[in-house]
Amino acid sequence: MAKYIAQIIVLGAQVVGRAFARALKQELAASQEAAKRAGGGQEGARRAAANASTGLTLEEAMQILNIEKLDPEKIKNNYEHLFNVNDKTKGGSFYLQSKIVRAKERIDKEVKEPKSEQSQPKDTS
Repeated sequence: MAKYIAQIIVLGAQVVGRAFARALKQELAASQEAAKRAGGGQEGARRAAANASTGLTLEEAMQILNIEKLDPEKIKNNYEHLFNVNDKTKGGSFYLQSKIVRAKERIDKEVKEPKSEQSQPKDTS
C-alpha cells in the first residue's frame, strides 16, 4: 500500500513539474515577443513608460478610438464623437468615456514625444 502511495506522489510531482516548466516556457516566449513589439533601447523604454502611465498600449488606444494610423484630424474627430456619444447625461457610460479619454492621452503621448525629442539638440561631444 505504501508503495502505491509513493508512486502516486512521484507521478503527481512529475505532472506538476512538467506543467510548471511548460508555463514558464510560454511566459518567457510571451515576454520576448512583447519586448520585440515594444522595440529596444531608449525607444522601448519610452514606450514602456507611456504604457505604464496611461495603462494602455498604443495598439489598444488605437482600437478604442477606431483608428488605423496616427492622423491627428481623424484622432480628434473620433475622440469627440465617441466622447459625446458616451456622455452620461445622454444615457452613455462614464466607464467608456474614461477609457476614451485614456486612449486619447496615450495617443497624444506617442504623437507629441517624438517631436520634442527631435527638437532637442543632440550632444556630440
